[in-house]
Amino acid sequence: MTIADYACPLCSLPLLNQAKIFRCDNNHSFDLAKENYLNLLPVQFKHSKNPGDNKAMVNARRAFLEKGHYQPLVDRLVALYQEKIITVPEKPTIVLDAGCGEGFYTHQHKTAENTVYGVDIAKEAIKKAGKKYPQCHFSVATLSKLPFADSLFSWIVSVYAPILEQEFTRVLSNGGFLLTVTPAKQHLMQLKQHIYDDAKEHDVDKLPIEHLALVHQENISYQMHLKTGQDTLNLLAMTPFAFKASEEVKQKLSNQDDFICQADFLIRLYQKQG
Repeated sequence: MTIADYACPLCSLPLLNQAKIFRCDNNHSFDLAKENYLNLLPVQFKHSKNPGDNKAMVNARRAFLEKGHYQPLVDRLVALYQEKIITVPEKPTIVLDAGCGEGFYTHQHKTAENTVYGVDIAKEAIKKAGKKYPQCHFSVATLSKLPFADSLFSWIVSVYAPILEQEFTRVLSNGGFLLTVTPAKQHLMQLKQHIYDDAKEHDVDKLPIEHLALVHQENISYQMHLKTGQDTLNLLAMTPFAFKASEEVKQKLSNQDDFICQADFLIRLYQKQG
């Protein structure tokens, strides 16, 4: 029997891992699925039958990301992590990818010296993540009630996911960092122009974090060359404006090879003072 870093989503007591069954002292238990993930989303926390991204959206995102279009972003995120985190042998670094999807960003933070967790509300995404990246720990859970003890994580990364300051601060250790990625002004502007008559820039002035200290901010901007129409449709499926695209627009995009589209990311790094 070993103590995991997970806390029971029902009563917040520590979960003990015994032969792939995670159980708390109140006898709430959760089985490790064959795809190597835990479902820590009790039915009463769900607002729909299958919350989060569906299978088609998950597959589209994985297909797009595996082409390397966002790799410059990942490389910078990992570089910031390596630059800021001080490794102490007696206290291993614990990392959380909050809203991790199918684990594309999660697994690239894994090193020999740390422990990496990924959480997402979408079961289809977590199943793929757990199966493909067994070196990380994945769970289905809600970001508004993370299944972890207070002050556990040295580093939290949130890429295009809901940013919940109060809950993230609760599980962040004193001196720990929260790194967020949100759209910068010109992100996917060429794609938006196919959908909206008056495509507007993203608003970058709103700060989602009020109390943690902003210690670093930067933009990453570059042109993506999407070689096939399917690449462009996969990108569209990842966006909140996919539902606004007409069938005519989708057909036009699918017939267009070598579509050039701007990637424009805003990275903000916050620290919990303690």
